Order: sequence, then C-alpha cells, then structure tokens
Amino acid sequence: MSVIEIKDLHASVETNEGRKQILKGVNLTINSNETHAIMGPNGSGKSTLAYTLAGHPKYEVDSGEVLLDGVDILTMTPDERAQAGLFLAMQYPVEVPGVPMTNFLRTAKTAVDGEAPAIRQWTKDLTAAMKNLRMDPKFATRSVNEGFSGGEKKRAEVLQLELLKPKFAILDETDSGLDVDALRIVSEGVNRAKANTGLGIMMVTHYTRILKYIKPDIVHVFADGHIVETAGPELADYLEENGYDKYLPEGATESAQA
Repeated sequence: MSVIEIKDLHASVETNEGRKQILKGVNLTINSNETHAIMGPNGSGKSTLAYTLAGHPKYEVDSGEVLLDGVDILTMTPDERAQAGLFLAMQYPVEVPGVPMTNFLRTAKTAVDGEAPAIRQWTKDLTAAMKNLRMDPKFATRSVNEGFSGGEKKRAEVLQLELLKPKFAILDETDSGLDVDALRIVSEGVNRAKANTGLGIMMVTHYTRILKYIKPDIVHVFADGHIVETAGPELADYLEENGYDKYLPEGATESAQA
C-alpha cells in the first residue's frame, strides 16, 4: 500500500505580467487502488497541479509538501520522481523525431527500474500491451508520437503506463481528442493497469464521459487554484447537469477563466 499526500501546496508561474500564483493551498491524499477525479472550469489550475507534481520547471513551488510514502518529492528532479513511482500522462504528448518507440520505452523502463529488462520478457510484455491497446506492431519502430493521431498518442501514453508500472498515475485530460472507440480502449488500458498493480490514479477531466469507463472513487471540484468540494461519484453527475457556475469567483464565467 502506497500513499501520496499533497499538503497546502502553493505554486506560481512567470507570465508577461509577472509572476502569477496558480495553486493556492491544495490538499489531497490518494491511496493505492483509488481513483480520484479532479474536475473544474478552464483556467482553474488543474493542469498546473499535474505538471507541478511531475516537476515541470515552468512551475515554481512557493510552499507546501508532496509526500510519496513519506518522502517529499518536491526535492526530487522529474526523473527521480518517476523512479519513486510517479507517472504523468500528458494532455498534449510531444513528438520526438528520430527516437523509435521501442528504444524510448526500453530506455524509460531501464531508467525507472534501475536495470534493463530481459530482452525476451520485455519483447513479450511490449507485444502483449500493444495488442491489448489495438496498436499496430509497426508503431514500435516509428518515432515517438511522430505523425500519430490524437488517439494514437493517448494509446502510446497508456502503453507507457502499463509497461512502467508506477505507483501513481496523473492523467491530464486523457479523454481530450478521443473518439468513442479510442476512449474505450484507452480506458480499458488504465483499468487494466490499476487491476494489475494497485495503481492510484489522479484523473484531470472536464467531462463525465471518461468517468463512465474509469469509475472514480472520489470526485473533487477544483476552482481558483484549490479543491473547493469533495464527494462521491454522484458529484460528477451534478456537475454534468449544472456546470461549474456555483464554484466560480463572483462575477466570473467559465469562459473568462480559460
């Protein structure tokens, strides 16, 4: 059993108008085998939370702690956070021309585990994972995300998730840009990873459609840089019907928050 604890996290980013505080006291605890959905209006800081946890250099932590099994990961580099068991599935996966997927995946697995996987077992695991995600075997020889469709990029993210076997996964709007079939396949991959490893999940999303496939244990509303309400899955249904207006600062609209 593992646990990640976010304690009074404040973070800011440099803008053209100067430094702007985005995270304003985030408190959240996620245990192994739990799925937490983070929902909220555009511009509320959900993606900033995801990238701050992963160690993106653009975001500066002003105060607070993030403990993974009692160790503060904020003192770690991004690769050290990955080795500690943290994984980020990006909303917009980047292309890496000239680096074949198979080389990238095996290098990542070696870096996270501290030793290279045995070739025969690795080949077996990679083939099985790609088959489960309905990925053409030719994708293994293509450059990372180069020329991939949106759905193919998201499948590649979940392929990494299944092979790297982290303790906790941050899914930053994994449902964006997916058609119904791709959404189902990607969701099945996430559910499979959770069932096989006891993965803890923090899933950032605007909409409830992915929650029909990846069932959350807890739903949080994120607004103005922090969590403003927490409840069970029924909260997502309320948000689907009523939107986020009640959580916005007085006089603001969701479009103005974007």
